[in-house]
Amino acid sequence: MKVILDKKPKNVTLIEGFPGFGLIGTIATEFLLEHLETEKIGLIEIDEIPAMIAIHQNKVIEPISIHYNKKHNLVLIHAINIGKDLGWKIAEAMVELAKLLSAKQIISLEGVGSPNGDSGRVFYYATRAGEASKKLNGIANPLMEGIIVGVTGALLAKHLDIPLVALFAEAHSNLPDSKAAAHIIEALDKYTGLEIDPKPLLKQAQLFEKKLKDIMQKSQKAEQIQEEKHLSYVG
Repeated sequence: MKVILDKKPKNVTLIEGFPGFGLIGTIATEFLLEHLETEKIGLIEIDEIPAMIAIHQNKVIEPISIHYNKKHNLVLIHAINIGKDLGWKIAEAMVELAKLLSAKQIISLEGVGSPNGDSGRVFYYATRAGEASKKLNGIANPLMEGIIVGVTGALLAKHLDIPLVALFAEAHSNLPDSKAAAHIIEALDKYTGLEIDPKPLLKQAQLFEKKLKDIMQKSQKAEQIQEEKHLSYVG
């Protein structure tokens, strides 16, 4: 595992969105990259992630890339492919990155299933609830019950010196949910003051959803072809 950085801004707010329920984190960070003025400052290499990348509009999209927004001193982690059962290892990389950049806060963007089929609500869990609860009052509801898996779950299970706020958008199903991603962006905007115009959110999120679906489908097909080749070699 390697955290590779071309620049090391300090005292940043770290926002991560990894593929999870409804692809909320990936769609939301994709929107932020399009909306905010950012530059790619690094990436995270993990050998266990399948050896494949996506090409979109003549640009390479790495499995996990690191981007910086100078105006708000934000570092965004964008991920489209993290393999299987790598939550703990990627969480370790996140902690290392946070230390390298002297991060003052980590914000996780995630999806959560709706027990009654509704969607639209946003929940939160904060490791230092007092200060975060004041800012999130009226923006999101505290998450009282739930099972959190993947990178966010691993981060919450660690004893972190850095404050962590996890935002969860309620989604209908495990399929990409651009509407739920729009709701989490609105909550993030109110919490951080990014001044994101909410009007084009849903339309753009739907475009990102289609783009991500195409990338994910091509990645799955490439993975399947790779597995078939492996079986033909050993068989």
